[in-house]
Amino acid sequence: MKVSPSLLSADFADLRKDIEMINASECDYLHLDVMDGVFVPNISFGFPVMKAVSKICDKPLDVHLMIVEPQKWIPQVRDLGAEIMNVHQEACLHLHSCVQQIHAAGMKAGVTLCPATPVATLTDIIEDLDLVLLMSVNPGFGGQPFIRHTLRKVEELRALRDATGSKAEIEIDGGVNLNTGRELADAGAEVLVAGSYVFGADDPKATIAALKAL
Repeated sequence: MKVSPSLLSADFADLRKDIEMINASECDYLHLDVMDGVFVPNISFGFPVMKAVSKICDKPLDVHLMIVEPQKWIPQVRDLGAEIMNVHQEACLHLHSCVQQIHAAGMKAGVTLCPATPVATLTDIIEDLDLVLLMSVNPGFGGQPFIRHTLRKVEELRALRDATGSKAEIEIDGGVNLNTGRELADAGAEVLVAGSYVFGADDPKATIAALKAL
């Protein structure tokens, strides 16, 4: 299992300490949740913070834009050195064009679905994607309980991927812990985003290692 801890739950008064923990851990990515207060009912952080983080983080950046018109920010995400740029299906009027632009900028393209958005909406684009992120909570705030029907959506996404020959990895964000992580792994998830469960743990590195072992 790959693990992508979410910076949203880090200690913003001492980000360097938490980034150093991330660097020393077994995690695969650092997940950056960008919120604009329009697409989601919260504002998180912007490019000045992400630029500072990118300079000291050794892990690949998994940038998740929970914002309207995410295509406008492709050059800035690229300039961070991000490996993955993740946009919401619900926020992109021309999703295929946005995915093409992300690839042209040299990044992997991910598309995120909110809990009420059916997996079938990706039928005509999944072959072009490197990653699909299923939100297992409503986007906007950390620490929410896991939405159970996400397990069924993971199975549906696996079936769609198999039917189309897509290589897109399946990532899950929201309410992830060892129990839900184990269920998600059994359903076919391949990347787990965890925020408060990692950064709020007594031993974050051990928590990341436990998730990796699922």
